[in-house]
Amino acid sequence: MNKFLKGAMIVGLSAAMVGCSSNAASNDSDSKGKSLSGTITAAGSSALKPLVDVAAEQFSNENPDVSITVDAGGSGEGLKQVADKTVTLGNSDVAAEEKLDKDQAKDLVDHQVCVVTMAPIVNKDVGVKDLTKQQLIDIFTGKTTNWKDVGGPDEDIVLVTRPTSSGTRATFQKYALDGNEEASNASMETDDSGVLLQNVTDTKGAIGYVALSYLVDNDDVDTVAIDGVKPTLENTYSGDYKVWTFEHMYTNGEPDEATKAFLDYIMGEKFGKKMESLGYGVSSKMEKTDH
Repeated sequence: MNKFLKGAMIVGLSAAMVGCSSNAASNDSDSKGKSLSGTITAAGSSALKPLVDVAAEQFSNENPDVSITVDAGGSGEGLKQVADKTVTLGNSDVAAEEKLDKDQAKDLVDHQVCVVTMAPIVNKDVGVKDLTKQQLIDIFTGKTTNWKDVGGPDEDIVLVTRPTSSGTRATFQKYALDGNEEASNASMETDDSGVLLQNVTDTKGAIGYVALSYLVDNDDVDTVAIDGVKPTLENTYSGDYKVWTFEHMYTNGEPDEATKAFLDYIMGEKFGKKMESLGYGVSSKMEKTDH
């Protein structure tokens, strides 16, 4: 090989190496330039909050330049805030049209993220593990006021309730109470599922209802079967247990890049496995979607 050809090959190889290095640096720069950033605020359903809290923490670990704040307040409040554009995401147990005027709801985009099951719960001292739907209706409408009338102790029934803005209440009323209006108990009413759970735990004779997510690894209260069917994910998937709903995360218009990525993360296969461990159902596993 002559000296000229050998020199040319060395120059060419050096240029190629410089080119590769330059391309790699460019690609790395592009990759860094595409990293997500932004601020996401969410409010609404207390039933959905435990799921969104975990998803937000994990998503932020992978995308540290995205700040996510999650509050509760009830489905109605979350829908109102996203309609007013004071939050990025309005979390709800019910469709926006059930809580907002048509004009308020028209610009909202629905993202169904999971299934949530609502369970009746009672204080440990009650000892009642199964009620017929009619017995449940009679209790929550105030017709039945003593546990002895449904196989329990001679003890007053104490209703622990949710406000009318609550999507959990709307779901329970629709599917567990066949639409019958709950009796009011202002002294034990709360817009927070965690507070409701604690009130039922601490109050003898108490009955209320929460999402299954609040009962994971919790044996401080007893769940109540309805017509012999226990409130479990398996019974929800099969269609045997009827008190469930799809969970919605609404945006006002199409989501921005960071919000869309967060929604995709929640609905992705990877997080789906975590979702069930938190007490939520994966929508694609529903064998029946009618009640």
